[in-house]
Amino acid sequence: MKKFLSAGLLLVSLAVSAAAQGEPVKLAGQIVCSDCWFEAKDRIKKPYGTAADMKCAADCAGKGIPGALAVKSGDNFTLYLLEDGKLKVSGESYLAYTGKLVELTGAARQEGDTHRLKVDALRVTGDSPAAQPAARAVGTQPDLVLRDLAGVEQKLSSLRGRVVVLNFWATYCEPCRKEMPDLAAIQNDYAAHGVQVIGASADEAGDRAKVLQFIKETKINFPVWTGMTAELMSRFGLAPSLPGTVVFDREGRIVSASNAVVKPAELRQQLDTLTAAPPRADRVGEI
Repeated sequence: MKKFLSAGLLLVSLAVSAAAQGEPVKLAGQIVCSDCWFEAKDRIKKPYGTAADMKCAADCAGKGIPGALAVKSGDNFTLYLLEDGKLKVSGESYLAYTGKLVELTGAARQEGDTHRLKVDALRVTGDSPAAQPAARAVGTQPDLVLRDLAGVEQKLSSLRGRVVVLNFWATYCEPCRKEMPDLAAIQNDYAAHGVQVIGASADEAGDRAKVLQFIKETKINFPVWTGMTAELMSRFGLAPSLPGTVVFDREGRIVSASNAVVKPAELRQQLDTLTAAPPRADRVGEI
């Protein structure tokens, strides 16, 4: 009997030890801020990934609040606080992946009511569940009215006759910062072909100094409009999360919309196709 008890105690001891060290797992879910996630009581009805969520996540990252993986089971979610395992993520959070659907492998453990995951590998599997189907927007001609940095009202429809690349961004969005050099290069290379890049900032009116500093640091060479909101993004088939890029043909119709970071080669190929057709005669004077 003592032998059976000893064996049982040994198994329990080994299980506790394994749990403390972390069990190898593969989990699928959404990268979220471990604080901002709780801004909404029901994440089924209000999916995570809005512009407000992203701004909150950026603020929290600056305070060292860790990112988390929200794993859905039925109508409930389990949050795993993320730690570096074999995968080393720069900074104190997973801000660059926040809002994305991912598959993570690593070692999971539980400390009281807190679940933790040491991440060994990460694979992005999709955009935020808050995304609006971009396919619905293709072919539509939504307008956009914002103000430039001088406070002058600007309309997207005034650019009909040009191929337009409309990029939604904010100073607190790190992926946005990374794609700016590519957008600036596209503006340089395609301006003579009737292409116009426009940046639409989600920063608040009081953050003008931050916007100007961002423009200086990233060497933006195209017009920047301000006052963009998550509600406006949904008009263009975008999720309310940054970044977002919409391409329009010369008639102002949406050709594509994506919340992914700009892929220069793909965008250039798309622009080559759109600029191959000459502009309509009644629009030539607008280019």
